[in-house]
Amino acid sequence: MAKNIVIIGGSHAGVSTAQRLLKSASTPTAIKVTLITPNSHMYWNLASPRGLIPGNYEKDELFLEIKSGFKQYSSDRFEIVLGTAVGLDEASQTVTVRCAEKEKSVAYDMLVLASGSRTLDSSPFKNIGTTEETRSALKDLQARVEAAKSITVAGAGVTGVEVAGELGSAFGKEKKIILLAPGPRVLEDMLEVNSDIATKELQRLGVEVQLRSRVKESVIGSNGQYEIILSSGTTITTDLYIPTFGLAPNSSYVPAKFLTSQGFIKVDEFLQVTGTKNIWAIGDVSDLEQSQWIKAEYQSAHLAKNLIKILQNQAPQAYKKSTTPMMGLSVGKDMGTGHYGNWRIPTFVARYLRKTLFLEKLTEIVTGTAF
Repeated sequence: MAKNIVIIGGSHAGVSTAQRLLKSASTPTAIKVTLITPNSHMYWNLASPRGLIPGNYEKDELFLEIKSGFKQYSSDRFEIVLGTAVGLDEASQTVTVRCAEKEKSVAYDMLVLASGSRTLDSSPFKNIGTTEETRSALKDLQARVEAAKSITVAGAGVTGVEVAGELGSAFGKEKKIILLAPGPRVLEDMLEVNSDIATKELQRLGVEVQLRSRVKESVIGSNGQYEIILSSGTTITTDLYIPTFGLAPNSSYVPAKFLTSQGFIKVDEFLQVTGTKNIWAIGDVSDLEQSQWIKAEYQSAHLAKNLIKILQNQAPQAYKKSTTPMMGLSVGKDMGTGHYGNWRIPTFVARYLRKTLFLEKLTEIVTGTAF
């Protein structure tokens, strides 16, 4: 009888793992994959900073239906359950899912937790819930960007710099755009040369970069404008405020004993949830590595191979975390920067690699042609 591998999460880690497992199964009847996700479409959030600019993606290119990507599999091999996981019972090996205000129980033989993370302010730089909710939030943000005469972006990590860069490319000559960096430079987790390149390009695009400007509080006034109060006591008045810092794991359905104090799922060197026999966690929701697309990709590939090994009564292999930090980003449409360890990636290489924001991979992942 086929083993039912249940995967929670319809973003990169979950969808990739589902396709990898189905393509790697030794026989057509070896496994059935059940994907539990609130979003019917996979959202390519890597391109969300560019997506907030009205007109950049007019054909809904950032979303692709998941079900259609698995149409080659019969219902006894693949099933998608549209709903939100609200409970996990390890003893009975079941997941409770809320589907359209009703709850159902889904049994599993093996369980993969790939439910990802969300932004603290529910902004569409990550999935918000259903595809309709994420689409709506993105369109709403686009409308507010278009209407605003002044925009302040807070947080000068990768997302903040990419957002400010896209805004500068599109509106630098007609809107006042400010990027608030809490520290002495933007991109503090990258090389200093990366920070210098990004800062110069942002300034060229018309973005005002304010360093050592940490947001203490933001309020909306009676006129609809935002009042941003900095830790220094300075107040900035702006039409639109876009915070880009802070992620929270989507782990509310997981028993507390499996979570860190911050809500991330504790895993061992095999990506197995600590203290369990047949539950694994990968991607943003895991406590193993930082939230990064490439980390989720590595974890997905490793776990899929391990699960097949286990099904074939072979010993799984330990996952080796990369000890070399690496990161790349776009700064507007025509500039990019990045590093691998202490080596700066040449600007022309970073620009070329980030030109499309890897949007072409969305179809490859959902349909499985990438694997």
